Amino acid sequence: MKIRVCQGVSGIIIITMVTSFMLVYNSSSGDRLASSSALPLSSQRSDGPPPSRRPQSPPISTLEGYTGVMDHKHLKMHCRTCALVTSSGQLTRSRRGEEIDSSECVIRMNDAPNIGYQLDVGRRTSLRVIAHSSMQRVLQNRQQLFNVSQDTVFIFWGPSSCMRRDGKGHVYNSLRLLKQLLPNLKIYIISRVKMLKFDELFKKETGIDRRSSNSWLSTGWFTMIIALELCDQINVYGMVPPDYCRSSSHPSVPYHYYEPSGPNECSMYLSHERNQRGSHHRFITEKTVFANWARTLNICFYQPDWKPAAVIAAVNSSSSPVPAGS
Repeated sequence: MKIRVCQGVSGIIIITMVTSFMLVYNSSSGDRLASSSALPLSSQRSDGPPPSRRPQSPPISTLEGYTGVMDHKHLKMHCRTCALVTSSGQLTRSRRGEEIDSSECVIRMNDAPNIGYQLDVGRRTSLRVIAHSSMQRVLQNRQQLFNVSQDTVFIFWGPSSCMRRDGKGHVYNSLRLLKQLLPNLKIYIISRVKMLKFDELFKKETGIDRRSSNSWLSTGWFTMIIALELCDQINVYGMVPPDYCRSSSHPSVPYHYYEPSGPNECSMYLSHERNQRGSHHRFITEKTVFANWARTLNICFYQPDWKPAAVIAAVNSSSSPVPAGS
């Protein structure tokens, strides 16, 4: 979806947070990382990755480029297995929730809810990656996303004009206010240098210059690369293969599982991929890159269950990616 401008976000946050956040937030959380039963590091495929007993805590890794909004310290987090849960309508009636929750860490995007959808998408959230353009929707769901997510790490991304720290970054200013009101929230932003690395990796893997092509990287792009830095094994739920929407036999599902009357997923993907004017995402191009990475890395796709083809065309790189910022 098109990225909206940053203006107006600060006012919305100030009005909504001051009047209600402190009434609903329980600030008794600790600093522990969310963890649960983990999956074995295996690439075997069946109906889904089998659950296993709770392992010992993995070593904590320092992830540079993700900095706290108040203390500017780097994020420290590591997971042996991650469930990366997309917002796709492919997850509707999937009954994958228990399987997703059996992962050590569960990663979600933007304002995608789990309350009311637990059977399909699970209950737990270890990390949530949020675009600056989703701030208003996140605030509208603040009681669910913030009040019950005291162990969740939030990573916000956005252009430097929104994230600058000199008093002119609207989103950054709003996140500082949010952290002041709710000091136990674990809020991080992606640094400007790190954002440039995400752009460079996209160009390296696709040959497409994001800026000159008026392309916007999707939250899915950021989330996948963060997961590569964070996780030893990534199980992706709800992501279709790159050629899925070009088949006339594909089923019609909504773009978001929580918006059943919203736009069609494949219509969204194809319209953005074909668009040459204005800002747009390259959803199918990104999925082609992910499929290439999955041929050599510990990435598996479920709901629908698929494996990457032996060769994926139209992408420059056939080797393993270097995580952005490495």
